[in-house]
Amino acid sequence: MGDFSGQVALITGAASGIGLAVAKKLLADGAQVALLDFNGEALNEHFGSYGVQAHLVAIDITDEARVAEAIQAVHAHFGQIDSLVNCVGITGVTNIKSHEVTSENLHKVFEVNFMSSFYTSKAVLPFMIERRYGRILHIASIAGKEGNAGMLAYSASKAAVIGMAKVQGKEYAEFGITVNALAPAVIRTPLVDAMPEQQVTYMTDKIPMKRCGTLDEAANLVAYIVSPQNSFTTGFTFDLSGGRATY
Repeated sequence: MGDFSGQVALITGAASGIGLAVAKKLLADGAQVALLDFNGEALNEHFGSYGVQAHLVAIDITDEARVAEAIQAVHAHFGQIDSLVNCVGITGVTNIKSHEVTSENLHKVFEVNFMSSFYTSKAVLPFMIERRYGRILHIASIAGKEGNAGMLAYSASKAAVIGMAKVQGKEYAEFGITVNALAPAVIRTPLVDAMPEQQVTYMTDKIPMKRCGTLDEAANLVAYIVSPQNSFTTGFTFDLSGGRATY
């Protein structure tokens, strides 16, 4: 692990948080990287200096047709796609009970957190099947395993992401393709910083290590999961929770 020379990675949500940390890690390790995010200005700010090593795509990740077109273009540009890391995500409205959740908010969270991961994996899988090699990682959440009170939309969408990883892991296991999920607890990202402190405290108090995870810890684990060395684990949800989830 640590050498991604000759590898092409596609990362969603690359302009901030875990996606940004993962992108910088894989670029530092020699990968060519396609970076997808709604915030094109932030992509340019963070990756404009990387030249041909980084291919920047400003896109609404919830638009299936545009996602398919963008991934076709990425494949044409680089000639291959070895790995996909789906980092894009929103919490939606939090610190509210289920009967207070609006259908509009629930649909929006599912579109960003679940449907976008379906769209991107659907688009890259034919290329991976053809080469009989691929690594797909969906960033889920500990909330998808346990359910966080006050976060129905987020928890349910991340549970769906975990379910998708299990299904896809089984479906493509014979093609040299691994599909896994990662379930972080609280990682200090802009998404977490925007949440009510009461919600963050509720989540952190459940972590035996009594701290948030770091972006470096997340990026290092992601790099292993999408590396060629991780060749016999698929359909699995990796823990990144400081001991909160041990199953």
